[in-house]
Amino acid sequence: MNPETKRQRERMCLMAAALAALAALIVWKLAGSATLCLVLRFAALLALVAYAWLRRSLTAWIFVAIFIGAEVGHDLPGFAAHLRVLALIFLRLIKTIIAPLLFATLVVGIAGHANLRQVSRLGLRSIIYFEIITTIALFLGLGAINLTKAGAGVQLPAITGNEANNISKLSAEDTILHAFPENIAKAVADNAVLQVVIFSLIFAIALAMIGEEKRRPLLKLCESLAETMFKFTNIVMLFAPIGVGAAVAYTVGSTGLDVLGGLAKLLLTYYAVIVVFVVCVLLPVAMLFRVPIRAFSRAVAEPVTIAFATTSSEAALPRAMEEMEALGVPRQIVAFVIPTGYSFNMDGGCLYLSVGAIFVAQVAGIHLSLGQQLMIMLTLMLTSKGIAGVSRGSLVVLMATAASIGLPSAPLFLLLGVDPLMDMGRTAVNVLGNCLASVIMAKWEGEFQAEQPSPVVVEAASS
Repeated sequence: MNPETKRQRERMCLMAAALAALAALIVWKLAGSATLCLVLRFAALLALVAYAWLRRSLTAWIFVAIFIGAEVGHDLPGFAAHLRVLALIFLRLIKTIIAPLLFATLVVGIAGHANLRQVSRLGLRSIIYFEIITTIALFLGLGAINLTKAGAGVQLPAITGNEANNISKLSAEDTILHAFPENIAKAVADNAVLQVVIFSLIFAIALAMIGEEKRRPLLKLCESLAETMFKFTNIVMLFAPIGVGAAVAYTVGSTGLDVLGGLAKLLLTYYAVIVVFVVCVLLPVAMLFRVPIRAFSRAVAEPVTIAFATTSSEAALPRAMEEMEALGVPRQIVAFVIPTGYSFNMDGGCLYLSVGAIFVAQVAGIHLSLGQQLMIMLTLMLTSKGIAGVSRGSLVVLMATAASIGLPSAPLFLLLGVDPLMDMGRTAVNVLGNCLASVIMAKWEGEFQAEQPSPVVVEAASS
């Protein structure tokens, strides 16, 4: 098929989908026929499927799977509950990739170049960048929730003992200890990304310090392991549309739309501040470092979509690493910056924490002075570094912050109802911010597009 003809047909399919969806919205608003509304929604989905078929892109199929999953979850919530197993299969397959991929890429990147000074410089620059961006995110969320006052007038729910028992408080000692592995096999089994990164860094430094004769065989092994795991990722990603669609169907089917009523203002506040953060913070930073915006947007679309649909940063990690390497970020920078950012550069998580903390005070009817709010932000700057790898991390951090400044914990349970919906945006922004950080670090080091990416990675990115 002629490329221009193909593009025209793709545009026609998207236009047909948009018109059908608009017609379904009009019919629903006018309280017309439910059957007609259903037919129009299915027509929109069929047009999207036709678009994906013409596009023949994994990203397009994942995009379409989100809408199909939402429709299944809305129309068949009972059936959607059983689809969770497909989403869990996808997540489990992805998790098997993470530890060997991180280990192999970090060892090759550090020991292969044997430039330990660059590692320390990259680490310092990354931490400085992470701290600046996450601090901006915290204060942006603070401003947004003070502007909308989404918690004012919201009624508190009844709290059961089971809910309270499921959340444990976070101590400073546990947060620090969580970063260091006591058993690498346990770290791999628990999928503790930061622990795997620290072990891999120390292992790579030790390998770089031994003689060439002893170092070379292990480096060759790690190089082969890295290439194999990237190919493994490509195979698993073929299952991504099914896993993503199932995850969305389960989320919509189990959460429903009723929860949107009382907390709609909170959701709108949160997603509005996400848009502002991306447009007014991440975009100017990208332009400042002369990041190729269009190429970066294409590269990041698939991992961000996966993160949004599955609410799992880990699910997007292997693909994010592939896409950034294909974009021109050296493997050693990708392997260091993105996994480290999963603990220190939680942009979406920081937006959520600042919005959630002030929301708690507003629901409880407690007026906080500017000084008290700044103290909350300072506390969150420190405690937010412990989110990664902690069960219900964001809620645990919010509870610890609330307890430290005397806020009641009861309003926190309001957030449980909409947490799956907020988690979608939170996770997507985390992945987007970490991908951008890897490009910026490569630019800062003067190594962006300085070397050719692996053919396996290029093949994956072009699929």
